[in-house]
Amino acid sequence: MKFTFIKTTLIAFVVSLFSSFHLMATDMHGVMCGGEIRPADQAVVDQFMADNPGVNVTMEAVPWGTCQDKVINLAIAGDPVSFSYVGSRTLKGLAENGHIVAVNIPDSQKKMYQPGILDTVSYKGEIWGYPHAFSTKALFMNCGILEQAGLACNGPQSWDELYAMAETIKNNTGIAGIGLTGKDFDNTMHQFLNYLYSNGGQVIDPDTNEITLDSPNTVETLEFYAKLANVSQEGPLAWERSQLTELFNDEKIAMYINGPWGAGQHKEELSVKTVRIPAGPNGSQGTLLITDSVAVFNNTGHEDMASALVAQLTSGDAQYDLDTSWGLTPIMQYPQIGKVAPYNTDYWMMFIDAIADGGPEPLFVDYKAFQSVMNSMIQGAILGEGDAADLVAEAAEELEEYK
Repeated sequence: MKFTFIKTTLIAFVVSLFSSFHLMATDMHGVMCGGEIRPADQAVVDQFMADNPGVNVTMEAVPWGTCQDKVINLAIAGDPVSFSYVGSRTLKGLAENGHIVAVNIPDSQKKMYQPGILDTVSYKGEIWGYPHAFSTKALFMNCGILEQAGLACNGPQSWDELYAMAETIKNNTGIAGIGLTGKDFDNTMHQFLNYLYSNGGQVIDPDTNEITLDSPNTVETLEFYAKLANVSQEGPLAWERSQLTELFNDEKIAMYINGPWGAGQHKEELSVKTVRIPAGPNGSQGTLLITDSVAVFNNTGHEDMASALVAQLTSGDAQYDLDTSWGLTPIMQYPQIGKVAPYNTDYWMMFIDAIADGGPEPLFVDYKAFQSVMNSMIQGAILGEGDAADLVAEAAEELEEYK
């Protein structure tokens, strides 16, 4: 009788202890858009779990095409993920709908970011994501094709020079002078914004939230973008940026705009020169500043723990490991933490020097609608479906609904 009582008491204690452990345990679900979990990120997650017994983090990689819709729909359904690596363009909509929490990046870390980085994740005076991947763009040139066309492999400084070079290449070699995107995809808008920021234009004022697209700068940019179709590959509406890389490798286009990872994607036998994007008539050699960031979702019950993990994912040393292993424009001023190489080469300076003249990806509550409006404007210009000024005015009016 006594043994039975002790045994029952011991079982109850073990059950109680097991239940208490589970009450203390924290299960977090992280989603990384892009279809893969980078080793640099996984190493941080593994170390975080080792340092925090009782915390279990499940990481899931989801392709870009479905990822952002997935995390948004889970939040709407009341089953949010703990955190997710997303395009920063989604942050405004997620914040407006209460799906994510504002994050508190220490002042010491804010000072480390390259100029303009925090503008890509800020809205209404709050920061809504930890910047985690950053890119600027440059113009890649196949020197062999340029020489075949009778041109020196020197970077064009202006749009007029760029067009003249592309035209000469097409006339003298039959090869498209430049690659142009027009496909209904986000990087069509991104490619256009590289030109817009190089001509002093803007889509929306981040401080006043006013649509500023309808300007002479934008009209001028749209006219030039459409004009490039005359010297680009056939049917630009069928192409997006990653496909231009294939055309470049196959030597079917002589020049195109890409990010710093381009160097690792080109065939070794090609003679390639990388230069700044040429300036428009009313601007400087600018670029689109585009970031992806890690957002912490609301209503999970462990927002603080998720924020602590994400802060480590995006800290100086961890971020440096990610940038260098992935081939990204450095998101931080790494000399401040004693890390310089490999960002002190002429190649990298093409992408770093452009930062000061760049502009952030515009933030809209409905980023998909924003992308659709911009792409329709661009495609309309390429197809000659209207006057550039009218297309810009119409797009600006439509964007009022989605800001």
